[in-house]
Amino acid sequence: MTTTSDSSISGKHRSRWGAVVKFIVPVAVSVGLCWIMFHNIDFNEMMEVIRHDCDFRWIGLMLVMSVVPMLLRALRWGIQLRAVGVDAPVHALVYSIIGCYSLNLVFPRLGEVWRTGYISYREESRFSTIFGSMIADRFADLLTVGIVTVCTFFIAREPIVSFVRTYPDTYERIIHLTTSPWIWGAIAVCCTAAWIFLARSGSPLALKSKKFLQGLWGGFATIGRMKKKGIWLGLTFGIWGCYYLQMVVAFNAFPLLRETLDACGPMVTLVCFVLTSIAMGVPSNGGIGPYQTTLLFGLNIFLPMLQDTRCAAGMTAVSVEQFHVTGAAFGNVLIASQTALQIVLGLVVFALVALDKKRDAPANLS
Repeated sequence: MTTTSDSSISGKHRSRWGAVVKFIVPVAVSVGLCWIMFHNIDFNEMMEVIRHDCDFRWIGLMLVMSVVPMLLRALRWGIQLRAVGVDAPVHALVYSIIGCYSLNLVFPRLGEVWRTGYISYREESRFSTIFGSMIADRFADLLTVGIVTVCTFFIAREPIVSFVRTYPDTYERIIHLTTSPWIWGAIAVCCTAAWIFLARSGSPLALKSKKFLQGLWGGFATIGRMKKKGIWLGLTFGIWGCYYLQMVVAFNAFPLLRETLDACGPMVTLVCFVLTSIAMGVPSNGGIGPYQTTLLFGLNIFLPMLQDTRCAAGMTAVSVEQFHVTGAAFGNVLIASQTALQIVLGLVVFALVALDKKRDAPANLS
């Protein structure tokens, strides 16, 4: 009896510490990256740039456009859910997507758990079935980002390689890491060891990992079984196309960035789009920190091209400090406006979810 009680208490302590760590790490990542970005930037100067240079009409248009991918996501997930026998109404799917984004501001990945639980409860379906479909939805996004990233590298290869070569030590390390047989050999050994561990071990970690991978595969397999695959692909293209167009529209909010877009072409928006998309996968609160940092990094890749264009036109070169301040202002305006929109939409959606439950209550009692 004592042993069982002690193990129960120990399990509760581990659970609490796990929750604390999961909360602290994202906050630490956000705060740390924000400090790295801001410690060399004059905050007052950045605010002046926002007040005097930012055309908020373009930011407003970007926010209006950001609602479209949410609706498309709801429709796309609905196709996947119908493949596993769950026919949720469109409005409930829209609520789940918006609520997911809002809750991820509080705790990374909490939104995915909530949207799975919400649809599972509302449609009286198994949580694991909905969760597998949600994983497939996210995996489709991961695959899309991967494809776009590879295409972007080939499209913007010249400015990216030129930028990296300005840091010889970093360039040599990257080349060494990508060509070293020892690195690839170590990766192969680790993958083989992981495969053997999952196949033969009966430990709780192995069983939990196998269950997760089975759920991942089961959810992804629904894409192969579902109907309307063409519409699903079209919705995926529409979602990410809207994300990219939002970045293009937002660039027009600041004169210096509009000039950069004119000088460098779509490459600059494509690189910034890819880097910020990858940054949203970093464990942080709503991408705050990673988003601005990667956006500023992407802009810096194209600063030499902007300087060359200005020089050819007989214009004064842009100072590095001015470019960094504008880039920081741009990133903070984007993430702040998107966060504010998600909070507002989240409050509205959770109120609608509560009303939806009250409407359903009498029907369930009768």
